[in-house]
Amino acid sequence: MRSTLVRRTVLTASAVSLALLATACGSDKADDKKADAKPSAAPSSSAAAAPAAKGKTDAELGALLVTQAEVPDYMVQAEAGAKLGTADATPISTDKAECKVLVQAQAMQKVGKPTGAARMALSAKPKEPGANASTEEKLDAIKNALGVTTTMTGLFSYDGTGAQELLASVKAAGTACAGGFSATSQGDTTKYESVKPGPAVTAGDETVSLSLNADLGDGDKGTALITVVRKGSTVATFSSISLAGTTELPKTLIDTQVKKLG
Repeated sequence: MRSTLVRRTVLTASAVSLALLATACGSDKADDKKADAKPSAAPSSSAAAAPAAKGKTDAELGALLVTQAEVPDYMVQAEAGAKLGTADATPISTDKAECKVLVQAQAMQKVGKPTGAARMALSAKPKEPGANASTEEKLDAIKNALGVTTTMTGLFSYDGTGAQELLASVKAAGTACAGGFSATSQGDTTKYESVKPGPAVTAGDETVSLSLNADLGDGDKGTALITVVRKGSTVATFSSISLAGTTELPKTLIDTQVKKLG
């Protein structure tokens, strides 16, 4: 049985995939309107020692989220992104207390007491079939659309050393939870079989990149890539998953979003 949080992640990705079907069939208007884990990059001593700035508000962070024009190779999914604001209401518990932060990051939940938060969902833009594409080529395009990576993005800001403390907790969880853990939400339990180092990422003042490998139930397995980047007092979290393919690191999205933080 899939846990509530896993279902939330899968349903978000499913909603995005359904929207992409129209794109794969030739429409380009669907949504454009609107891991024994170690950190992939350690903070420099100067960054760690820098005084923490005052945290930003919801409105300030919302203005810092990337726009469609800034990430042309992705599609902003407004409807799916709007639903992420309800993530905080879903209770989570884990059999290893230090692992809870990983599930919270995957689900775009607030960790600690941020001064502000902003969230959105994006998908890699699938390759569209040509104007004279055959039926087989169009079917391949639909299949590829279902396999694109969907990324939920969250910006969370903190007063004092809150942002540094969040990164430290994610790093610690990467090591403590390497052998796996279980997460329970609303009576459903998901088994995370392992946590491994994710693809190398160099961004911001410090970064953690992890791969969470889960048993989704009914014989299904899934891999989520969690990338957490600190820039000053703000933390950018990226939770990526593919429903029918290999989850790919959204490097261009990460670089563009972190650059926009200053």
